[in-house]
Amino acid sequence: MNRLISLIALALSCQMVMSQKVLEVTVKNPISVQRQSQPVVIPLQQYGMEVCSALVTLNGQEIPCQLDDLNQDETFDELCFLADVDKKQAQTYTVTLFSEGTPRPYPARVYAEMVLANTKNKKLKKNQQNNYIESLTARGDAAYTYNVQHHHGVDFESELNGIRIYFDARQTLDLYGKYHKQLELKETQFYTDDEQKAKGYGDDVLWVGQTFGLGAFRGWDGKQPTLVEPVRTRTQRIISYGPLRTIVEVIDRGWKAPMASETSSDNAINMTLRYTQYANHHDTDVDVLFNKNVNNYRFSTGIINVKGSQEFSDKRGLRACWGTDYPSTDTLKWSRETVGLAIYVPSKNIVSEEPANKDNYTYVLKVDGRAMSYKVNYCSDKETFGYHSAKDWFSYLKAWKREVENPVVVTVKEK
Repeated sequence: MNRLISLIALALSCQMVMSQKVLEVTVKNPISVQRQSQPVVIPLQQYGMEVCSALVTLNGQEIPCQLDDLNQDETFDELCFLADVDKKQAQTYTVTLFSEGTPRPYPARVYAEMVLANTKNKKLKKNQQNNYIESLTARGDAAYTYNVQHHHGVDFESELNGIRIYFDARQTLDLYGKYHKQLELKETQFYTDDEQKAKGYGDDVLWVGQTFGLGAFRGWDGKQPTLVEPVRTRTQRIISYGPLRTIVEVIDRGWKAPMASETSSDNAINMTLRYTQYANHHDTDVDVLFNKNVNNYRFSTGIINVKGSQEFSDKRGLRACWGTDYPSTDTLKWSRETVGLAIYVPSKNIVSEEPANKDNYTYVLKVDGRAMSYKVNYCSDKETFGYHSAKDWFSYLKAWKREVENPVVVTVKEK
C-alpha cells in the first residue's frame, strides 16, 4: 500500500514537473494593409503555472518568441512574438507553455546596453568600453550624472534605429542613424570611429540640447516645459535584452512636478517611463506609469524643432518634422544630417498643441489616472531603406498612424 502511494505521488510529481498548456492564438488584421512584425503579447499570470519556456508555431513551423520578467521577480510575466498578417486576414498560431526548461535561443534582432565610463582601460579601442551594468540609481543631488555612463545613458536599437536616453534631468532621446538594416550599437556604442564609418556604420544624427529631442516626457508649468527635477532619485535599468524586443525603464522617485493649479497641493510623485523597442520597427512605444492618480498635474512632450524644418500636424495627435542640422556642436568633426521625426499622442491626453517655437513642437498633456502611452518615430536620410523627403516621410506617417489606431486583434483560447 505504501509503495502504491509512493508511486502515485511520484507520478503526480512528474506530471507537475512536466506540466504544459497549449494555446490557440488568432491574430486578425482589421484593415486592408499588409502588416509585418506586429507585436503579439500574451500575459501569463492567468494560466496557473510558472512558465519557464515556450514554443510558438505557425502551420507547424517554429517561429521566434520571447519571455519577459517585467517586475524583475524572477518569474516570466509575458510572452511575445511578431506576426505577419495579410490584408484583413487572420493567422492562427499554436503556443505551448512549459513549466520547465529555459527560453529557446533565437538570433538577436534588438540590442540594449548600459556601460560605465572607463577611459583608463588602454586595452580597449578609443570609443569602446566594457563596464557593462544593468541598473543605475543616482541621488537627486548628484552633481553631474550625464558623464557617469559611457554614452551618457542607456541605449537600445532595432535593425532600423538606435536611441540613447540621457541620464540627467533632461531625459532626452538622442538618435543614431543607419545606412543599413543591422544591429550596430554593440560595436560603435554610439561613437562610430573612422574605421567603422568606412565599413558603412551609422552614427549620431541629432543635436538635442535642452529640447525634447524625440519625445522626452517632461513637466509643464503653465507656460513652458520643465525638466524632470527635483527628484529624490533617478534610475535607468534594462528589463529585457531581446531577441525580439528590448525594454528599458527610466524611474524618477520623489519628482516635484508642476501642478495644474496654484490651489493644488504640492505632492511629489514617482514616475516610470518604459520604452519598448520591437525588431523591424522604426517606432518606439512609450508607457508612462505613476504611483498615484495625477489628474491634478500637467505634463508635456513633443519633438525638437530641427533648424529650418518643415512641420506636419494632423491636429489629432500626430506631429512631425523634416529638417537638417549639425548633430554636434563640434562642426569640424560632424557633417549636417537630415532626419524625419514624429510623435503620436492619443487625443484624450492632449490639453493643447502649442505653436512651434525655436526649440520644440510641443504638446501639453493630461493623464487620467495613473498611466498613459504614446509613440515616437524617426528616420535618417542616410538610410538605404528609408525615406528621403518630407513628402515621403509625412505620407508614411499618415499610414503609420492608421496602423497604430487599428492594431491587430489577438484572441487566445486554451486547448
